[in-house]
Amino acid sequence: MLRNPQVYSRIKRRSLTILALGLVLACVYVATHGGVAKRARAARNSHASVPHPNFLIIIGDDHAADTLGVNGDTHGATPRLDALARQGVNFRHAYCNAPVCTASRQSLITGRLPHAVGVTRLNTALPETAVTLGDWMLGRGYVTGAYGKMHFNAAKNHGFEDIVDTSDWKKHLAAHPPAGGDHSVPFRPFRDPSSFWLNSATRSYGLPDASMEATFFADNAAQFFNEHKKEPFTLVVGFHEPHSPFIFPDDWSKRFSPNDFPVPAVNDFDRAHQPKIFKEITPEQTRGITASYYTSISYLDSKVGRILDALEKSGLAENTIVVYLGDNGYHRGHHGRFEKHSLYERAVNVPLIMRWPGKIPAGRQIDDLVELVDILPTLMDLSDFAPPPDIQGRSLVGLIRGLPDAKGRETVFSEYLENEEAMVSDGRYKLIVGTGARHRLDGYETENPTPGPYLRLYDRKADPEENTDISGTEAAKPVIKRLQTAMFQRLTSTRKAEDQVPPTLDELEAIRWCLRPRD
Repeated sequence: MLRNPQVYSRIKRRSLTILALGLVLACVYVATHGGVAKRARAARNSHASVPHPNFLIIIGDDHAADTLGVNGDTHGATPRLDALARQGVNFRHAYCNAPVCTASRQSLITGRLPHAVGVTRLNTALPETAVTLGDWMLGRGYVTGAYGKMHFNAAKNHGFEDIVDTSDWKKHLAAHPPAGGDHSVPFRPFRDPSSFWLNSATRSYGLPDASMEATFFADNAAQFFNEHKKEPFTLVVGFHEPHSPFIFPDDWSKRFSPNDFPVPAVNDFDRAHQPKIFKEITPEQTRGITASYYTSISYLDSKVGRILDALEKSGLAENTIVVYLGDNGYHRGHHGRFEKHSLYERAVNVPLIMRWPGKIPAGRQIDDLVELVDILPTLMDLSDFAPPPDIQGRSLVGLIRGLPDAKGRETVFSEYLENEEAMVSDGRYKLIVGTGARHRLDGYETENPTPGPYLRLYDRKADPEENTDISGTEAAKPVIKRLQTAMFQRLTSTRKAEDQVPPTLDELEAIRWCLRPRD
């Protein structure tokens, strides 16, 4: 058994409490949706005759969309993900709803925007009242599991009955130490020099592949498939790769050379707004950091392949909807940054791939705008389950099937309330609005931590790297008005009843009022 025995014995059987939760959810659903609930109830009661699909959701940590080969990258780091995309649909313009792990993950598994969930900052716990994908699928008779990084920030399982996390891997490693010993180096961001915890030396993690955490999670996923061949399941596997320090095992350290990567240009505006901790990083270190990032992506890609091979071997692949996504993107020296925590394109544009053999068309590239909050309603729609009430995402099934009237979002939205800012983009133009009033607590403070209110507009068609703010031009005025209104509507129409915008504020004032974190 790979799992920690105490953890596994505690969660293997669904408890009466969990069954009661399913009944409560069903009752809430019936009360809310009336007649449509009959179809969902009939579907739940007919598992024996109608095989509803399994769900396998794999999440990469800080994985930027532009590193996928299928999206045009030429470094060859993602052969298994590229193959997955060719077997299903690839959303080239998918956006996270927050460029920070916790807020993004809790948003996508609840189908609600971060401020609506009440999780906009890194250390905020998912509220006990939040209803997740795990809760909904458990209430429909599914076995549910969550392996790896979930960022609940609390002990509650939120509908995922089988939990395997880093603490279980550490126990496993202690019980099965590698023959050569454990040479891993502690991760100490903001305490060690930036070039060190960003792994500019492209050093390995200090463990062989067999002992790595990612291998442990992948092998537990394989075991999960074999144990649940006769009942529908929902499994989320959250890898820590390629998050800094961009880990990979001993024999992967020479897969990419720092010389393979150019150093992005950084202009005067970027320098003035660059987090202080990155100011001393040299061009040579930038190349090394990027090489480490790509090596970690390549290692992640191999573990995704390991899981997909296990799914195929189990005989469950044909009836399993596989989703791969990145929780947010990542800068590799772009704008002088080595993180996400901003609203530039590489921080918010993320991979999103879906496969279901015979049900989802193979090889479709979708260029419409979509958001990660759309994943939950899409999974419900694909499996003929009516969506949960009060979610804020939209089904992407029409886009997936290529229906003639299907289209994506007119604008996409993302918020980073640690820095009190948000963005909307229509694909060409991106508007970023911030208060400039908060001393941010994420470690990425600049030389001018509270610059005052700002509004920036970028024309990504003319300026794909977002180097030139055009908000002060005459031609920008109608674009700003349109995108500002879209931002206002997303922020104000999705708020909790007890957190409504004061009616005396104008549109821009209301937006900035909404940008204060209220976790």
